[in-house]
Amino acid sequence: MKQYLRLLFSFILVSSLMFAGDVEEVKKQIISSSEYLSKNKRSVNEYSKNGGLEFWSSGGLMHEIDPNGRAETYDYANVKPKHIEVIVLVPGKAAVAMYYSEGSMKPKGAAAVSHYMTRVTQAFVKEDNKWRVRASHWSPIQGGSGTSQTSVD
Repeated sequence: MKQYLRLLFSFILVSSLMFAGDVEEVKKQIISSSEYLSKNKRSVNEYSKNGGLEFWSSGGLMHEIDPNGRAETYDYANVKPKHIEVIVLVPGKAAVAMYYSEGSMKPKGAAAVSHYMTRVTQAFVKEDNKWRVRASHWSPIQGGSGTSQTSVD
C-alpha cells in the first residue's frame, strides 16, 4: 500500500509540475510576442503549421490565418497583455489563454487606435516543442477600441 501511495503521489507531483510549466510557457510567449510587436512594429509568427482562425476586435467575419502568420506592419504599437490566465486542456499539448490587451497602435495604412482595449481568448497547441496559436478571438472592452483593420492584406 505504501508503494502504491508513493507512486500516486509521485504521479500527482510530476503532473502538477508539467501543468505549471505549460502555464508559465504560454504566459511567457504572450508577453514576449507583445514585446516583439512593440519593438519591431510587426507581429511575430506564432501560428500553428496548420494556420489559425481569428475573430478580430474590429468586428466582421472570421479570418483564416496562413501558417506563415499575418504580414501587417505598424507605424507604432505599444500594446501590453494584462491579467493572463491559462487553462491547460491537455498537458504538453493544448491550452487556452484569456487576457486583456491594452495600449495604442497605428497599423500602416489604417487609422491610429489610441485607446486599444480588448479581451483576448487564444487556443494554443504545442508543435515542435513550442506553443503555437490555432485560434484567437479579440473583442473590445466597453470604453475601449478594437483595431481599425478589417481584412488580411
